[in-house]
Amino acid sequence: MSGGPENSQTCWHLAVALAEHATGKVPADETPARDVFQVSTISDLAGGVLDGDTPYAEIMRHGDFGLGTFNALDGEMAALDGRYFHLHADGGITDVDPADLTPFAAVTFFRGDARVHVDLPATRDRVLAAIDATLPSEEQLYAVRIDGLFTMILTRTAARQSKPYPRLVDATRSQVQHTFIDVRGTVLGFRAPQSAGGLTVAGYHLHFVDDQRTLGGHVLDFELATGAVALDQDADLHIQLPAGRLLDTGPARDDIAGEIERAENSR
Repeated sequence: MSGGPENSQTCWHLAVALAEHATGKVPADETPARDVFQVSTISDLAGGVLDGDTPYAEIMRHGDFGLGTFNALDGEMAALDGRYFHLHADGGITDVDPADLTPFAAVTFFRGDARVHVDLPATRDRVLAAIDATLPSEEQLYAVRIDGLFTMILTRTAARQSKPYPRLVDATRSQVQHTFIDVRGTVLGFRAPQSAGGLTVAGYHLHFVDDQRTLGGHVLDFELATGAVALDQDADLHIQLPAGRLLDTGPARDDIAGEIERAENSR
């Protein structure tokens, strides 16, 4: 992977496209294969914008790896090896219907161009600390994949919400948590710099899918017994916004940043 950028304030790049409401398609130029394609922003999701107009059929064109959710916050999405999974509140998994719409999703084409050594067994905190210690720059965007045997993995999956929609931090208070013991699978997601907070989740945003493709959810904690950790450094973050919405590229306000942190990591 390449070294860090010269200017930490412009260390990651951003491209924005407006969605075509009638077709759900982005403009003719395709997202480069080394980039992350994202629908909407985490600040909008945190603010209770839980319906979007982009179908997963469109998102699938932009990556074989990633995560997201569904309209009305009806569960979680995980994409792995080109297959898209709908992670339900009961802990189960089905394949994503390409016609399903999303208010937030982020995908890329994963290559795993760097391996991370981790002394195992290890807790979530130790695994993520080992990843942080190997990064050429903390101000870059990375895709993260952890395959192995998990002696414990704690997940949550948001349940479908009803209108008027609550803010994300309030919706996740009713989240359904599951603890899986001695399960083989994959933790997948992204690590974004703090400077990207508000656009995407700053720090780690991780989902889980087991090897049998029957269990999964948003990751809160885990203990890794054996396995391997791979990283992919992505160049740009491409955000597709609904028509008429404006992008706030400034840092997330403290109240929004705190809500996102609690929504993503509270147990």
